[in-house]
Amino acid sequence: MDWGSLRRRVNVTDKIIVLTTAGSEDEARKIARHLVEHRLAACVNLVPRVESIYRWQGKVESAAEWLLLIKTTAHGFPAVRDAIGELHSYEIPECIVLPIEDGSTPYLQWLGEAVE
Repeated sequence: MDWGSLRRRVNVTDKIIVLTTAGSEDEARKIARHLVEHRLAACVNLVPRVESIYRWQGKVESAAEWLLLIKTTAHGFPAVRDAIGELHSYEIPECIVLPIEDGSTPYLQWLGEAVE
């Protein structure tokens, strides 16, 4: 993603939220703890028991999952993406980015300082 061109189109920060899901509480906690302990994310919110309905290998499937809201920086995203890929049990784990356009200045400063 070309963050420079995105920033010119809208007034966004370099802070992002990464979304992924996990098939169990244990897996969600393992991923979240790894990301925060290794300073890849400032914070990860775990949202329990979301239901996902999706198409997989030609069939419509349904699964109870845990949603992870990962707060990090655009610069830190590649390491977050790689860690999710390494730690996740899914063949193709969700890993998408939502830019943070604006927010509380002290919170955004803390977020940036918490990520290496």
